[in-house]
Amino acid sequence: MTKGNETKTAILDMALDMTSELGLEGVTIGILAKATKMSKSGLFAHFQSKENLQVEILRHAATVFGHNAVAPALREEAGIPRIRALVKNWIDWTSKLSGGCIFIAASIQFNDREGRVHSFMLRQQEAWIRTLKKVVRSAIKTKELREDIDCNQFVFELYSLLLGFHLYHHLLHSEDLETRQTVALDQLLDRHRTIHT
Repeated sequence: MTKGNETKTAILDMALDMTSELGLEGVTIGILAKATKMSKSGLFAHFQSKENLQVEILRHAATVFGHNAVAPALREEAGIPRIRALVKNWIDWTSKLSGGCIFIAASIQFNDREGRVHSFMLRQQEAWIRTLKKVVRSAIKTKELREDIDCNQFVFELYSLLLGFHLYHHLLHSEDLETRQTVALDQLLDRHRTIHT
């Protein structure tokens, strides 16, 4: 990695932390320059515009998320262990960010605003949903989940569980959240398990 790339990665690491708290709109080149102790012109040279900065923050977040949450889960045993690992890793990811998952926040902020940020978020969320479908299909292939399940419905419910966790954790500060999340996931899996006779 070149010195310039190292610098940019360090900037984006800081920007990711800030975005978790301030939202994408709250992180400007000026605010980031102050936080990184760089000149505005020096930071501008890396990103050229606020929109480029926002897209780069999201791209960096997707890379970090893929490395820390998705890749380790996909190395787990196929089937239900892989689903559980992906859920656990997503929860760990969102819990470590003080403001929660920036993809959720950005999806809300930019859901009705056309542009590169909206387009990136749409692609990122579609990729995430494809990943969820992939792990569910792995559990169908291992015969842990029934062959006749509606994979799209299962993924909808699984992602809804994660979004609910996010709300209960970051806004409501629920004390019994870990138990509730475990029960919800167990119930979802149990409703779709293969019945052995």
